[in-house]
Amino acid sequence: MSLNIAYNIVGHGDPIIFIHGIGSRKYTWDSIIEMLRDRYQCISYDLRGHGESVNDIPNFTLDDLVQDLEKLRSHLHIEKAHLVGHSLGGMIGPAYTRKFPNYVFSLSMLSSAAFRTNNDKQKILDVIEKISKQGIDVILPTLITRWFTDDFILKNPKIISNRMEQVRNTDLKTFLRVFWIYATCTMETWLNEIKIPCLIMTGENDVGCNPQFNEQIANAIPDSKLVILKNLKHTITLESPVLVGKKIREFLLNLKETIK
Repeated sequence: MSLNIAYNIVGHGDPIIFIHGIGSRKYTWDSIIEMLRDRYQCISYDLRGHGESVNDIPNFTLDDLVQDLEKLRSHLHIEKAHLVGHSLGGMIGPAYTRKFPNYVFSLSMLSSAAFRTNNDKQKILDVIEKISKQGIDVILPTLITRWFTDDFILKNPKIISNRMEQVRNTDLKTFLRVFWIYATCTMETWLNEIKIPCLIMTGENDVGCNPQFNEQIANAIPDSKLVILKNLKHTITLESPVLVGKKIREFLLNLKETIK
């Protein structure tokens, strides 16, 4: 059976697997990987139905996304890896860690959310309903302003245009499905089961994955480090990749020092 998961590998050292978010692509991580590839083997991949990866299950679940990651790890014969996930990827990473704890060195959760109220979840479900009825272009400008700061949008039209095209080029049913998984994920019921070192990081002005949620995530995970990035919104991986890469590198190198 073919893998059906598109991936890239660069660098040498302990493996890091990077997991992107809704409607994104594996190359979203490129600038961050440039800061890590000298010390680590960096693996990025397209989630099912994104980019070059195939989706063969219409109503796939978070567990299916976890199994995809396991298929990739097994295919690459990786004994153990660091996981770095953004947004939905920051939910896939801990769900994978919970199911396969022996395969994970550490976990970095970027711009993730847990402990949302029913009202918080309903707001996301309302957006999904609007997209399903009216199409992605109706809501896409609003998503962009939630993901990026106004100044970044003004000064980086090519990056913004590319991000919009990524979303538009994602099959709508797939986009709605991953958005629904993101909206309904309830990590708060099991985050305390994560026993490995974790980096929890989000933007100070991220509305959907705000510092308060991330403080609760950090409090729930026994061995965690919380980092709040000033003045940033949701897509910290594209708006400030150098800073994000620096924080991940510091976290991982500190783990090695602690082990020694």
